[in-house]
Amino acid sequence: MDSKTEKRQLTIFAAIAYGVPYLLGLLMWYGSARQINLSVFPNAQMLYPAMGVMFAFMLTHKKEGNMPKAFYMSFIVTTFIAIACSVLSVADSGREITMPGGTVPLWIMAIQYVMIIGSIIGLICLLAAGRKKREAYGLRWKNWKASVGCILLFLILYFLRAASGYALMGQLKAFIDIMKSSQAWLTLGIMPLNFVLSYLAFFGEEYGWRYYLQPCLQKRFGLRKGVLILGVVWGLWHLPLDFFYYVTPDKGLIMTGNQIIVCVALGIFMGYVYMKTENIWAVVIIHFLNNNLALVISGEFSADVLMNQSVSWNDLLSALLLNGVLFGLFIFAKQYRKKSAASRQNISYEMELN
Repeated sequence: MDSKTEKRQLTIFAAIAYGVPYLLGLLMWYGSARQINLSVFPNAQMLYPAMGVMFAFMLTHKKEGNMPKAFYMSFIVTTFIAIACSVLSVADSGREITMPGGTVPLWIMAIQYVMIIGSIIGLICLLAAGRKKREAYGLRWKNWKASVGCILLFLILYFLRAASGYALMGQLKAFIDIMKSSQAWLTLGIMPLNFVLSYLAFFGEEYGWRYYLQPCLQKRFGLRKGVLILGVVWGLWHLPLDFFYYVTPDKGLIMTGNQIIVCVALGIFMGYVYMKTENIWAVVIIHFLNNNLALVISGEFSADVLMNQSVSWNDLLSALLLNGVLFGLFIFAKQYRKKSAASRQNISYEMELN
């Protein structure tokens, strides 16, 4: 691929991956000021990076026969519907739907169905695309032994981080009690099904960050520096959510600092996994586990725990310590010393075409 095409792809990707959430961030600011539930926005935002990649590829490879266009189009349609749900959740915030447990905001319920239906249709399109098209655009499951090993390693590190965090607060017994509860094991037991019905959101981020942008940055800045820059880029991408969803606006700067620390450290580990396995689905699963296990270790077992969190500047030190030691040290793994890794990944989707 020539440099002109690369630049055009990167411009398209950045305009969508960053432009859409930052533009909708203005709507989040408006909704936050009026205390409107903004739970639809993070679900939709996770889809934007992959949509940016897809538009970049479709606009620069219009005649490419191996492109999984049906999957791409189903994903893009799902994303546009999710954007509509985000806008309507603010513009039509008073509308509710009656459920067995009470009333629920209509658009929060709608986004759940959008993700479920989009995930199922996407899976069908992926299977129908065939192995050659999946391989050509980084969508095939491969290196399953290394992939499963990395996923298990993440689980060990994740629970070690959680236990250490509770221990630092002098509440290790509380963590043990949570993990002994039947609710925790029930939630863990249904996670495989939840993944099948919601993988599209996590794929939405990882296809943008790990499959596309990581190799681009590593090719230009080197394996280590490239993945560190990606961590910062990934962290800043959360900015609208950091100010108007995860915490109240007055704590937005603290949350942004915490977000960058976590994204850099996790980005190092997930970058290691992707370079080791060259399997986008391995990091998609890890991303899914990282987000959904938070519901378990908090003891809340509800996504509401992600909203209006309590954070302070002191939390940044523990975040840096725990994430830096458990995930950040993977920057010294041998995968980050392979000189050809970045360029190989950067053209992986082109190799099959040639």
